[in-house]
Amino acid sequence: MRSTFHPHRRLTTLAAVASVALAVLGSPAALAQAYPSKVIKAVVPFAPGSATDQIGRAFATKMSEVLGQTIVVDNKAGVNGMLGADAVAKSAPDGYTILIGTNSTNAALKSLMKKLPYDQDTAFTPVGYMGSVPLIMSVNNDVPAKTLKELVDLAKAKPTHITFASASTSQLVSTEMMAGMAGIQLTNVPYKSGPAAMTDLIGGQVNMFSADFAVMLPQVKAGKVRGLAVTSAKRSPAIPELPTVNEALGLKDYELIAYFAVYAPAGTPSDIVNKLNQAVNAAANSKDIQDKFAAIGFAVQPGTPEDLAKRGAMETAKWAKAIQDAKIEPQ
Repeated sequence: MRSTFHPHRRLTTLAAVASVALAVLGSPAALAQAYPSKVIKAVVPFAPGSATDQIGRAFATKMSEVLGQTIVVDNKAGVNGMLGADAVAKSAPDGYTILIGTNSTNAALKSLMKKLPYDQDTAFTPVGYMGSVPLIMSVNNDVPAKTLKELVDLAKAKPTHITFASASTSQLVSTEMMAGMAGIQLTNVPYKSGPAAMTDLIGGQVNMFSADFAVMLPQVKAGKVRGLAVTSAKRSPAIPELPTVNEALGLKDYELIAYFAVYAPAGTPSDIVNKLNQAVNAAANSKDIQDKFAAIGFAVQPGTPEDLAKRGAMETAKWAKAIQDAKIEPQ
């Protein structure tokens, strides 16, 4: 009996086989190409209005344009950024939850806390470096000190009498490090957010506050508080009249800046990390962001995830030494 050839049936069979082969062999690639297919959440581990929040939101907007997908910012403030970082560390490693990390969350907390709810060294996949900003040391206008040297003299005359606010690692360590190098004792008053600490500095509830330019510079410029020094190694073009801490106190080795970077949960696929890295670098290279934050001394340095991993290891060691030198006991 002669068989009958059916070309349409053969084509249908081939198509079915091809689709099965693609489903089995090509699904990872297909999934990677599809990323991102839904909204991405960027966790900012500090309060709205902080430098991390302002910079994080600007980067999220630019990254959304590059990725073609919305990035929503979720503020989870508390414990020097630990609460937000912990939430990301415990999220699915699928690229849909990322951390706007800082020197607090990804370098210093390891030395500041007796125990973290996550392993700082292994809980995150480095994505991309965003940039850094210096801090300004300021006092309430009623404090009888026009310079940082005069403030140090006041503190020497009345140990522990002068209070200072802190709501982040950089704010705490910058002041304690200065105090240790100057040989004075100050009393720390912890806050949940930089803007709240700023409000109390203006109101006189605390004497001193060291904070990033985003929080501090507008208040100094407006005359609501008195700026004394910047924490960078060189004076800032944003406020060149303020000396560095080194200049003000005759020191050589004082420098402390805050930095920002994007991290994903450990185990996030490399192709997704690379897509996110490209978006971070595009944001860092954008003139809009550079112009927007030039006034707060924001310096960008785009690079690879591997560059951020190396920087992270170096910064963790640097902050461990700064915290030890400042004689800050882990909590």
